[in-house]
Order: sequence, then C-alpha cells, then structure tokens
Amino acid sequence: MGLYIPGMFAVLSIFVGPIAAYANGQVTIACDTMSPNHGYFPQKSSSPAIITVDKDVFTSKDQIKVTLTVRQSGTSFQGFFIQARDAADLNDGPVGTFSLIDKASQLLTCGDSKDSAVSHTNASGKHTIVVLWNPPVTKPGHVQFLVTVVQKFNIYWVKLHGPVISQLNAPPLPAQTTTEAPQILPITSQLTKPFNVTECGSKTFCLRDPFGCDPELDRLCFFLSFNMQESSVLFELSGPSNGYISFALSGDKWMGNDDIYLCVVNDQSVQINPAHSTGRSHPILNSQAPIHDMAWSLEDGVTQCSFRRNIHLPEYSERFDLLDQRYYIFLAEGTAENGRIHKHHLQPLITHGKVHFGGSPRELTGSRSPLYIKAHGTLMFIAWVTTANIGVIVARFFKPVWPSSTLFGKKIWFQVHWILMVTTVLLTCLAFILPFLYRGAWSHSAGAHPYFGCLILTLVILQPIMAIFRPNPQTFRRSIFNWVHWATGTFARTIAIASIFLGMDLPALDLDNPWDTLIMVGFIIWHVATELILEAHNFIITCKAQKREEDKMEIMDSSELIDPQGHRFKMMVLTLYICGNLTFLITLLIAISLV
Repeated sequence: MGLYIPGMFAVLSIFVGPIAAYANGQVTIACDTMSPNHGYFPQKSSSPAIITVDKDVFTSKDQIKVTLTVRQSGTSFQGFFIQARDAADLNDGPVGTFSLIDKASQLLTCGDSKDSAVSHTNASGKHTIVVLWNPPVTKPGHVQFLVTVVQKFNIYWVKLHGPVISQLNAPPLPAQTTTEAPQILPITSQLTKPFNVTECGSKTFCLRDPFGCDPELDRLCFFLSFNMQESSVLFELSGPSNGYISFALSGDKWMGNDDIYLCVVNDQSVQINPAHSTGRSHPILNSQAPIHDMAWSLEDGVTQCSFRRNIHLPEYSERFDLLDQRYYIFLAEGTAENGRIHKHHLQPLITHGKVHFGGSPRELTGSRSPLYIKAHGTLMFIAWVTTANIGVIVARFFKPVWPSSTLFGKKIWFQVHWILMVTTVLLTCLAFILPFLYRGAWSHSAGAHPYFGCLILTLVILQPIMAIFRPNPQTFRRSIFNWVHWATGTFARTIAIASIFLGMDLPALDLDNPWDTLIMVGFIIWHVATELILEAHNFIITCKAQKREEDKMEIMDSSELIDPQGHRFKMMVLTLYICGNLTFLITLLIAISLV
C-alpha cells in the first residue's frame, strides 16, 4: 500500500520514548540546578546513599577520594550526579576536576569547566561509586561536595550536601546565615464525581473519540472538555489507560513548540504535569506552578484528571496564551513505567481545525489519520480491491462472451481489461506519492509496508511495458509472454493485498478494528470463491464440449464451444461479483472516513 508515514509525532512523537530520562548519564542540562528534570518533586526524606571523602584538609597537589555508597545493604541507586562547589557560595559553578577509577561513572563538562562533574553511565543498580577529585590551584579555601541521587525515575534526591573540606591554612568558613526557602507542593485531590457531558456544545468545548461517547458509560471513551471561567480555563481529561493520557496545543499539525499537559499513572496515583516540546524532541516536563485545582481518579483502567490554568501566563514562556490565538488540539495516550511515558499506542487525535478558546462552546471533531494518508489508503483500496481484480476476471474468463463485439476497434473484453488495469497503474502511482508529500521522507517505523509498496509500484509499471512489447499471437513467444504476464500480475495482486493488511495496522491509518480485518478477509473469500466458480464452470463446459466432439484433435480452444446458456451464467456471476466487490470497497472506504 505504498508508503506509510506516521502523522504529526509525526505529532505526539510529541510523546515518544521515555521523556527527560537520562539513563546514559548525559545530564549536562542539570549542571546548574543538579535536578534530573523528571517532572516530579524531589524527596525530602533521608536518601539511600551517602557521600564521604578520605581527607578533611587538602593542598592543590592532593587527590581527594570521594565515595558515594548506600546506607544499607540491599538498597541501590540507579543514577547520580556529583559536583564540588565553593562552600561559601553553593550557587556558584563547580570547582576542581574529577578523575575516574572505574567504568561505572563518566566525566562531564559543566559550562567552561571540563571534567567538573561525574555521573552514571547506565541505569543499572549501584551500591558504591568511587572517584577522585583534583583541587584547583587557586581558591576557594573551602569546598563542599554536592550529589543528586536517583533511586527510580520518580524517586530522587537533589543537591544533597556532602562533607566540607578546607585548604591547608585557609581562614575559617563564615557562618551561614541564610536558609533555603521550603518548597511549596501544589495540592492535588481525588475526583469525587464523573465528568458531565450534558453541557458539551452548550457551555463547554468537548472533544470525544468515538464522537459523542460518554466517559461515564463507556470506559473506552477518550474525552477532553474545557471552558473558560473568568481568568482561567478548566480542563477535564479522561481515557482508557494505565499509562498516561495527554493533550497538546499546537499552532500546526506537526510536532514542535507545543504546549503539552500529561496525566501519568504512577503507583496507583496520577501525576499531572505541564510539558513542552522544542522541535522533534521528547517532551520536557515543566513545573506544576502554572496549573492549580488539580484532581484525578483511577478506576477500572480509566484515568481521569482535571486542572485549571490561567488564560494568560506571561511569566511562563512555554505556556500558550489561550485568549488571543487559535490552536489545534492533539489527544494521545500510551504506556508509562515508573512515571516515564513511552510512545503512544494510537495515532493522536487531531482536531480538524484550530480552536479559539474564547469562542462559543461547541462539539469538536478530529481524526487520527492525516488527510494524505487517508487518500493514500483510499486509492490503494480502489486499485487493488476493485479495478485490478475486475480487470483480471474479465480478461481471464470473458473472452468468449464477447467473441466478435468491439469497442473503438478492439474487442470489448480487451478494452475493459485495458481501461481497468491502466486505472490501477495510475491510482497506484498517485497513492505512492501521497505519503512523500505528507512527510517528505522515508518512514523507518512502518516495517515492511513501504518496501512492499516499492515492489508493487515496480510491478505495475513493468506490466504495461511488457504488454506494449508483447509478441504476435501466432508466435511461440506469445505463450511465454502470457505466462510471464499472468505470473507478474498475480504476484503484484498478492503483494498488494499483503501490503494492505500491513498498512491497516499502522498507526497513521489506524484501521486496527477487528471488523476492518474481517471485511478484508471477507473480500478475499468472495474473490477466490468467484474465481473457483468460474473455473469450475469452464471445466464443466469443456467436458461437455469434448463429449459432443467426435474429432477431439480439432478442439483448439474449448472455451469457444461454450453455449449461450454458459454466457448468461458467467454474466450473472460477474454482476454478483461486482456488486459484492463494491460493497466491500464502500465499507472499507467508510471505515477510512471514520478514522
């Protein structure tokens, strides 16, 4: 079925892969804050690891052995980030350099300071890490080691204070008079009642999939509602997921520079987080400060969450203004592990048009499949379900039905076959181009489908070229051509049907409903049964003709002996086949239109 190119991540690939997770330890983004940016609040309890040094006093020529080890046996940590800073100003940059002892850690460059930090190289469990710290030649006189420890993606301790060491003969460290302000955690409550759909279209905007579903009655219903209330907007989101559900605001139908909101299931609770994307990258989780009045519920595999955010948030550059601009809305869901979101199961639902939050509330509609991909599937269905198969049946079984009748100087069967097969070639070529127009590149995530598409295109172009140079009917080479022409066409039809099945399961078209597959299976049975009936009919007529003929050697083409009654039977079978074929085709096209 040509090429599949995923839509948008092509859209919420906004939501591809574990987000903001640095299992490889490349966390230079955390050089200043020492926060892993996992989107959760750091723990305030005692950490599972402690950092120690082998000296309290040092000179510029010393090497300090720094050890990070678990407090208790049986515990471990996955990640870490170590720096040394001026003990008099812990907000200043790192000082000194580190040297490695083993391969479990790696050196990082923070700012202009090479090898000024150490982190993990993988997410395996660790019990002890040992590195060497090399003091700078000049000040500071007092150095304190700081460490961030990650036990799991959503459980971590940030910027833990380690031991202070002093240069030889350095003056005493001034007393610290300032204290760090306590972190204020946003309040999150549990939802006490289901979302109300009776106000959809009248008082609230609603986006539902399937259209018109009720999340209170249908656990498979994806639901997003929002309405503007004075200076804020209330969002309500529901969907069948034990991982995450999410929506994004975007200026176009492509990933990049989008305002994202995630409801992520984690340890029987739901974490609500804003996020944003920059270019074709994973979403970056942001502070929960811009949202408030958060609530959630998790029951029978259905995740629901609600929150408010102000219409204008000028202090948060990654949050969109909801009054003056219009946005496409993306709705997606997928799996999550320890708070980390992975690629969505389904192609995100994208509204058909941009939404003005300050406009009159209405029911919104959307599609999970881009228009180019829908057109691609439509053309391929028409070509390989209908035109190609009818053309083959006419050429194979209906030559004797119109033995002398002509159309524009050619036999009718040939003209019908030629018109249908040329139509198949044109539809295939056009369908092949559409995914490239949509994405502009090859899809590396579509499996064998695009390769089958290239093979099909090659075969359908080869067929008419062979037909142009077909040998004269009276020559021996004509029989060779007939076999090659038949084999090439049969192979092309077989590959096309296989490609259609592969394409139906791809997220961009999303015809993964079992009924859609059964319709295709039904069509195959219908087509094979028709060919078997016509073959059996030919065999019976041939046997009868042979019995009537005294001189069997004169039988050159037994199909020419078919009587008019046989012709009528064939026409009846062809009529029924075309009616059934069109029924299957229309059903499949309706399925595409509903995606």
